[in-house]
Amino acid sequence: MSRRASLPGADELFRSTTPALSAVRDALPDTSAVAPQSTQSATSPVVRTQKKGVRTTSRRRVANVDRSPSGRERHEEKITVYLSPEELFDLDQARLLLRGDLGLAADRGRIVRESIAVIIADLEAKGDQSILARRLRGL
Repeated sequence: MSRRASLPGADELFRSTTPALSAVRDALPDTSAVAPQSTQSATSPVVRTQKKGVRTTSRRRVANVDRSPSGRERHEEKITVYLSPEELFDLDQARLLLRGDLGLAADRGRIVRESIAVIIADLEAKGDQSILARRLRGL
């Protein structure tokens, strides 16, 4: 019996978890096709105007649905948020308060996801008068 540990190879450790660019290109609509001419004469050229904005996909609008955060599951997307020592202390205090006084065990990530869900729901419900909009304006 060998005492050496069996480890995965480099290919498995560094495999890509996102689709290749070719797969993304294949999923995009074909822009080389010309739109069919309906009432235009055969001699008039078809002029396609392209929008000059940054957004390439339509904005996702959700009706007033009870949006709940994802909870304890594997998350594929990640962001990095830098906090001041005071903000991190407050986040840990909230976690300890939830656990000690309310009996709710939640990690910092879960608290942040729940907070985001509450703020987004408030923004969608109240719009300009939401707490997020007011705080960002400095009111």
